[in-house]
Amino acid sequence: MAEDTTASVIPLHQAPPKRKARTSSARAKANRRRKRQAVKPAAPMEEDSSASATLIPPEFSSVDLGLTEATVTPLPRATTQASLPVARPRRRISALLLSTAALALAGVGITMNGWFARSLGSNDIAGWLFLAVGVAADLVALVMPTCAAALWQARQRVTALVAWSFWAMTFVFAVTAGIGFASLNIADATMMRASRVTPAVASAQAALNDAMAARDRECRNGVGRFCREREATVNERRQALDAAMKSVEQSADPQTEAAVRIVGWISRGALRPTGDDFAMLRLVLLALLPQIGGILLMVGRSTR
Repeated sequence: MAEDTTASVIPLHQAPPKRKARTSSARAKANRRRKRQAVKPAAPMEEDSSASATLIPPEFSSVDLGLTEATVTPLPRATTQASLPVARPRRRISALLLSTAALALAGVGITMNGWFARSLGSNDIAGWLFLAVGVAADLVALVMPTCAAALWQARQRVTALVAWSFWAMTFVFAVTAGIGFASLNIADATMMRASRVTPAVASAQAALNDAMAARDRECRNGVGRFCREREATVNERRQALDAAMKSVEQSADPQTEAAVRIVGWISRGALRPTGDDFAMLRLVLLALLPQIGGILLMVGRSTR
């Protein structure tokens, strides 16, 4: 029986099978599936990094790790400081100026109170002891506000209140010493200016001397009509001298007189303070201002 040697012929290019036409419901399902895939959030970077790590060969992991560490290194400090606002240096300048003013006022207050405290001593030892007390009190009044504020911020309220009480005592002591220093020196300066001899005082004094010499000549032989006239002339010349000296005393403190006139001019006569009022105000300010160095130092440190 003869074998069948016929070979089957297979075409090289086979035509793809025809797709079946999708129905409307199948197309709608496919569209919904694509929308869900588009709306689905991206996977976290950690998962991506872990997935990519499994795909990287081990021999390249060390190189990539070095690059990762290099990229994570923080920015230099100069870059972060350059991004700070410009107002920071201005605040530092203000704090520096306040601290300088506080130290200057403290130096003046220590000198004033130390000098006055030493003047109270009856001898040298007592004077130096009073000086030590005055300087120590001023130093406590200078440093204590800053320490008390720091304790209050640290929530140590009882210790802070104790510190403020000690500051109040030293502050009152320093103010009283400042009042003594200011009043003593102002009184001495006023008396020196009041006792100066002006041309008006000199002429009034010469006229009084002439009147007294004439009275003595007329009244030598007894009291008569001319003697009484010379006595009246002496009285008139003495009153003129007193008026000239009083005008000098009034001009010995021109600050208070000018302040009285300025206040009356500004208020159009509604306020009429006296020279003594301004003298007391000046005394209080001169005694108080040198003692606020501690408050200024506290404010200056808090604005940094």
